[in-house]
Amino acid sequence: MSSSQLLSSLQRTQRELIDVQRAISTGTQVSSPSAAPARTSAILLLQQQLEARTQHENNLARALGIMNTVDGALSEATNTALEAKTIASSQIGIGSDSGTRGNQALVVSEQLRALKDIANREFGGINLFGGNQVLNSAGEVFVDFLGGMRYIGSRENMTNEVGLDQPLAINSNGHDSFGALSLRVESAIDLNPAATYATRISDVNGAQGLGVRLGQVIVTVDGTQSVVDLAGAHTLDDVRIRINDAVNAVDPTAGSIDVAGSGFALTANAGHTIDVSDIGAGQIAADLGIVLTATAATVNGGDIDPRLTELTTLASLGVTADFAGGLKITQGSSTKIADFSTATTIQDLQNVVQQLHLGARMEINRDGTALNLVSEVSGLEFSVGENAGGTTATDLGLRTFGVETQLKDFRLGLGVEVSEGQDDFRIELHDGSTFDVNLDGVSTVNEAITAIANAATTAGLTVGGVGSGGTNFNIGLATDGNGFTFEDNTAGANDFQVVQLNTSLAATHLGIYQNAGAGGSIIGDDNAKVQVDSIFTHLINLHDALVNDDTAGIVFAGDGMERSIDQLARARADAGVRANRIEQEQERSQELRRLEETTLDELRGADITAVITRFAQLQQQMQASLSIGAQNLQVSFLDFLR
Repeated sequence: MSSSQLLSSLQRTQRELIDVQRAISTGTQVSSPSAAPARTSAILLLQQQLEARTQHENNLARALGIMNTVDGALSEATNTALEAKTIASSQIGIGSDSGTRGNQALVVSEQLRALKDIANREFGGINLFGGNQVLNSAGEVFVDFLGGMRYIGSRENMTNEVGLDQPLAINSNGHDSFGALSLRVESAIDLNPAATYATRISDVNGAQGLGVRLGQVIVTVDGTQSVVDLAGAHTLDDVRIRINDAVNAVDPTAGSIDVAGSGFALTANAGHTIDVSDIGAGQIAADLGIVLTATAATVNGGDIDPRLTELTTLASLGVTADFAGGLKITQGSSTKIADFSTATTIQDLQNVVQQLHLGARMEINRDGTALNLVSEVSGLEFSVGENAGGTTATDLGLRTFGVETQLKDFRLGLGVEVSEGQDDFRIELHDGSTFDVNLDGVSTVNEAITAIANAATTAGLTVGGVGSGGTNFNIGLATDGNGFTFEDNTAGANDFQVVQLNTSLAATHLGIYQNAGAGGSIIGDDNAKVQVDSIFTHLINLHDALVNDDTAGIVFAGDGMERSIDQLARARADAGVRANRIEQEQERSQELRRLEETTLDELRGADITAVITRFAQLQQQMQASLSIGAQNLQVSFLDFLR
């Protein structure tokens, strides 16, 4: 027994000595997972955390590299804009002539090329200003197109998880930095789509304007209540089916609920009463507009305000629109017809516009109520008019030269200049009749039409709309394309013309300074075209104005460059804020890394002083055990008997 105990004690001491020796040589405290399971688990967790932190810090470094490169690119773009602004200022007034302007036009051409290179710059395969859009085969998001500069990127930036409360945008886009998608022909006409079986619940604003919160409702049929669970319903048809199932379970002859108009309609057949209500403080039925009671009648629910989607059918729209006419869209010198005659959905309309290849696209507005047209091309004049007598552009609210168009927006924003207190132009008819028009206080196209019609009436003429018979003079908008249209129904040898009066240029600015001679109609020019308000547009305009020796155009381009400089400054500030947030996250991550590494060392590492002390103790313990053991082994049974 003594021998066995001695051997066991010596083995334990030797094992501990080996562990202590290993701790001295390796500096680690845990020799194997089984030796310290809890400590090992913590060590493994910290090692995984440090590996994840390494990847996180790599992501941060990449994101910061992109943002710093964005900042540098925006700085270069700003310098280019400032130089262009200086050129515009220097070419106005004394010291400038056609020769110097021609020379400076060459400089602006180089600035355009340099700006395109900046806007297409990449970092690690990511385009700095492409947003989250996939690049074209040449790796570009700004491309030459129809004589202008087209942006094929996105308005939304690329994002990455960088440890903040939400993903952070790690690049910029052509709209925020350069204004590449600033031209939006926005419609104010609510197309008011009707509710259909296929309408998704997520695509309605709800009868209370708060969306639809799904849950349980109570359906009462002739006093018998049922609880109907609408949770998980995806479409209005799902709601209809579940409520009707509850009604049929009580009495199949009682009635039903159906999708109708802009919501639901509850019908109770003769001799029956059906009621739909919320449970307690619930708002499910209220959101669906079906807090209803019907007794032997049909009761319409509330307007749940369905939003436009790509799948909305044209037949379900709540307005009458002439889709057969189509849109006449002009981008620069190219004009094409968007033929909607075979379209059945909003997506079909979008596809038709996209397939024109004019650098324009149709989109649904943020509220889901109307359609907008967006031009992707800087430097070109853009317009949307009627096609061959149709009314599609007007019906959809997309006509750039409509009755609500502001006169201050004519001539790309220069506006219509009138002579205050004086008549602006005179209209002369074939029979020698004339009348003068004063546009003081007139602000819209419709007001201009009214002012002209009133002046003609005051002169004793009968006035009608375009195409009217039995009148002396007709006025309205062009039935094909855009512009004012005047018609002279009188007879005589005099020219039918518009004459400018005093110093006013209003007739020129309105596009009606014309002489039809013996003709019976004057169709004005489209002076209400629009442009993308981008730095590329302003550089192109400056170049063209310098080439054409156009002082007013140089001033106009210089003013636009001021706006671009301000936009670049805002974009650079935004990039700086995001870069700062990334740097702060880097610092926080590095602090956490140091803490995690320290904790890991403490869990895994050995205290050398304590280990050496323990080693000495174990040596002494070993020697003592051997000494005592030797003495005990010499004792025999005879010694015990003595």
